[in-house]
Amino acid sequence: MYLRKIILAVLLLGLVIGGIFVYYVYGVFFSPNTAFQNEEAFVYVPSNANMTDIQERLGPLLKNYASFEAVAKRKQYTERVKGGKYVLRKGMNNNEIINALRSGNTPVKVSFNNQESLETLAGRVAQQIEADSLSLMDAFRDLTFLKEQDVNLDSSLGLYIPNSYEFFWNTSGVDFRDRMVKEYQRFWNEERRNKARSVGLSPAQVTSLAAIVHKESAKVDERPRVAGVYLNRLRKGMLLQADPTVIYALKRQLNNFDTIIRRVLFKDLTIDSPYNTYKYAGIPPGPIAMPDISAVDAVLNAEDHDYYYFVANVENFGYHKFAKNLQQHNRNKEQYIRWINSQNINR
Repeated sequence: MYLRKIILAVLLLGLVIGGIFVYYVYGVFFSPNTAFQNEEAFVYVPSNANMTDIQERLGPLLKNYASFEAVAKRKQYTERVKGGKYVLRKGMNNNEIINALRSGNTPVKVSFNNQESLETLAGRVAQQIEADSLSLMDAFRDLTFLKEQDVNLDSSLGLYIPNSYEFFWNTSGVDFRDRMVKEYQRFWNEERRNKARSVGLSPAQVTSLAAIVHKESAKVDERPRVAGVYLNRLRKGMLLQADPTVIYALKRQLNNFDTIIRRVLFKDLTIDSPYNTYKYAGIPPGPIAMPDISAVDAVLNAEDHDYYYFVANVENFGYHKFAKNLQQHNRNKEQYIRWINSQNINR
């Protein structure tokens, strides 16, 4: 009888201890452990991160980091930390959090447009992925890469087609660059390449001319007409005489692309730069900025007309007045000069 009581007591004690253990395990693994009030929170884990990095980034989002770490060790996550952007949802337990950190690397949207240099492109992209601007610039400037793509530093900006793309946040500078080359090749499909050939230009030349068209007109519907003017000039052996190329040359000379130049002066037209299309014939050696896709397609689908000149239309701002001969153009230009003088725009 006494032995039976001892056995019963031991069994009861075992059940209590087992219950406590199960309760503890359940609490550690399956009780909600998020401390944020929003429906979701984002965790950015660097490449080559360790648990110290995880604690720094994840700790403030959890009620109990110690319990998370215990489960992380149990599930061997501490030895297999992966970089990336991860989404945590309100009310997740430790088990769910670790599963999310293991397999929930979420893409980020990377967008860029209208960059005037590789440096500004690198700065823009670095705001959106883990790679910093220095590592991006190293990838952009890599001599082996430039040789493989048959470009130089001046023309290589044309390899980066402005758009929105999905990347993993922990993308490296080299991986970003290589993905952009694939996007460039996809963009320059056989149809676009055939159109480029039909206007007598290479894809790189189309991009450089499109950059001028882009700068000349912000109106997408007008860009094919502007492109037609420049193609007419090229066919006739005329100088392009595009003010945006002079502005770009001035900025390069000053080594400051933040310089604001609202008016091109006569003295500017003499600047000795291969980008100065008042001085040097043909298309500049590289794009003066990153043209929109609409500007590229405007060159490929340029309007067929007899215009050789254009100037800003002060009666319809944003658009231009086009002329077939110099006499007509000079009349249009006089109207523009009167207006710009009346606005006291001297530079």
